Amino acid sequence: MISTILPLLSVQLFEHTLRTVLIFTIGITIVYVVANEFVRRSARVKDFDGPRNWPLVGNIPDIKYNAAEQYREWSKTHGDVYQIQLGNVPVIVVNSAEAAKKIFGQNSQALSSRPVFWTFHKVLSNTAGTTIGTSPFNESLKRRRKGAASALNKPSIATYVDHIDVETKDFVKEGFVNGKAGKVGVNPMPMIQRLSLSLALTLNWGTRMESRDDPMFHEITEVEEAISLFRSTTGNLQDYIPLLRLNPFSVGSTKAREMRKRRDVYLTKLNKDLDDRMEKGTHKPCIQANVIQDSSAALNKEELTSISLTMLSGGLDTITTLVQWSVALLAQRPDIQKTAIEEIRKFYLAEEPLCDAYDDQNCEYVVALVREFLRYYCVLRLALPRATVKDIVYEDKLIPAGSTIYLNVWACNMDPKVWHDPEVFRPERWLEQPDAPLFTYGLGYRMCAGSLLANRELYLTFMRMLNSFEILPVTQVDTHPVRGSADPCSLVTMCRHYEVIFRPRNEEALRKSLEEADRRLTEAA
Repeated sequence: MISTILPLLSVQLFEHTLRTVLIFTIGITIVYVVANEFVRRSARVKDFDGPRNWPLVGNIPDIKYNAAEQYREWSKTHGDVYQIQLGNVPVIVVNSAEAAKKIFGQNSQALSSRPVFWTFHKVLSNTAGTTIGTSPFNESLKRRRKGAASALNKPSIATYVDHIDVETKDFVKEGFVNGKAGKVGVNPMPMIQRLSLSLALTLNWGTRMESRDDPMFHEITEVEEAISLFRSTTGNLQDYIPLLRLNPFSVGSTKAREMRKRRDVYLTKLNKDLDDRMEKGTHKPCIQANVIQDSSAALNKEELTSISLTMLSGGLDTITTLVQWSVALLAQRPDIQKTAIEEIRKFYLAEEPLCDAYDDQNCEYVVALVREFLRYYCVLRLALPRATVKDIVYEDKLIPAGSTIYLNVWACNMDPKVWHDPEVFRPERWLEQPDAPLFTYGLGYRMCAGSLLANRELYLTFMRMLNSFEILPVTQVDTHPVRGSADPCSLVTMCRHYEVIFRPRNEEALRKSLEEADRRLTEAA
C-alpha cells in the first residue's frame, strides 16, 4: 500500500507543486486549529459559566474597547464571577464588591502571584526587571515588598513632605504663569505630567524635573506611556496566542525591545547620579536611599531598581490619570468647587492660597473628593491580574492553582449593592459611608503599597489648586469615564485633551505666596 501511495504523492508533488503546497497548508491549518481548540477547552475552569468565544482568539475581539465595562455588562448575564477565554488562556473575572471580598480578601496568600506575560515579562522586562506590582511571587518579591513597605510607611512619608510641597507649589505656579493670571486658557496635561514625573523622580531618586523643556521629561513620559500599553491585559495578542510569538517581524516585540533599551539608559543615569550623591553625602531623603540604607532589606541592585520602577510607573499612572480627569470635571462642576472652597475656608483664609504642606488630610470634604475621584476614575480599571498559587473554592466551585484571575475594579467601584447611585459623581457619599470599600488600589496581598503616599500627594494637590483657583472650562470635554476615554484600548484610561482657565481667587495673595515659597526654596538650597 505504501509502495502505491508514495509514487502517487511524488507525482502530485512534482507535477502539481502549487496545489500540493496549498492542500498541505490548509491541512496543517485545520489540524492546528482543531488541536488548539482541544487545548483551549481542556484549559477552561470547570463549573464557571461565561460568554461564548471565538476559535483561536477567544473573547479578545469582544473586549478590545473598554474591557472593564464589557466585563461589567457580561456580569449582568453570567453573574458576579464568570469565565472568559483570552486566546488559549482562561480567566476568572470578579465583578462585585462582595465577590471581591470573598475571593481576594479571604484568599490573600493564595492570590499572591502574577501570571507571566510574554511581551511584558520576557521581552520588555528582562534587563531592568519587573515592578513589584507585575512580578510573580518569589523570595525576591518578598524582599522588595519589605523594602518598599519600610519606605512607604507613615513615618517615611513624613520625610517626603518637603518634596511634595515643592512640586505642588510649582504646579500652582505653572497654572498661574501659563494662564497669565487667569487671562488665557491652559492645556493642563503638560503641567500634570511634570508634576507627576517630578514627584516620582524626587521621591525615588531625590532629583527634580524642574521644567518640561528638559529632554529627559519627554523621553521618560514617552517611554513610560509606551510601556504602560505593554502592561495591557488585552492589547498584546502574542501573550494569549502562542503561534504569534514565532513571527520574527512582530511589531509588538520589536517596540518592546526598543522601549527596554531606552528605559535602561535613563534608569542607569538616575541610579548612578544617586550613588554619586550618597557617596558625597549630599543626597536628600528619598525612597531608594532609604531602602539602600535599610540594612535589613538586603536587596541587590536589580531589586532596588525594581522598587524605583514601581514608584515611577505607579506615580505617573496615579497622579496623571486622576488629576487630568479631575480638572476636566471640576471645570464643569462649579457646585463642587463652591462646596470645596467653603470647607477649605474652615482651615485656611483667602490670603493663604498655598495650604500647609504638613496638613495631614484635615479637610474631610477634600479627602472625600479625592476618594470619589479614585472611585469614579479608576487608575487601573482592571487591576493587574493575579495567579493562584494554590486552589481556591468560591461558592463550592474550584478555582485550581495556576489560574488567572482579574479584579474588575471599575465594576466593584460601581457596585449598585454598595451605592444606590454609583453612576453619579458625588463626594458626599464618602462622608455618609466612610467605611465603604474602595477598590482602586486593589485588595489583599498585592494591593498598591504606595496608597498612603498617593493619597497624601493628591490631597495637597487638590487643596492648593482649589484654594488658589476657580477653574473654568474653555473647551467642552466629555468627563464620563467610559464615553470620554481618549484611548479605550489602554490599560490606563485618560480623557481627551482640553483647556481650562485657572482664575486666581486672590491674585495678589497668590502672587505673594508663590514669591515667598520660591525665596524660601532658594535660601534652603
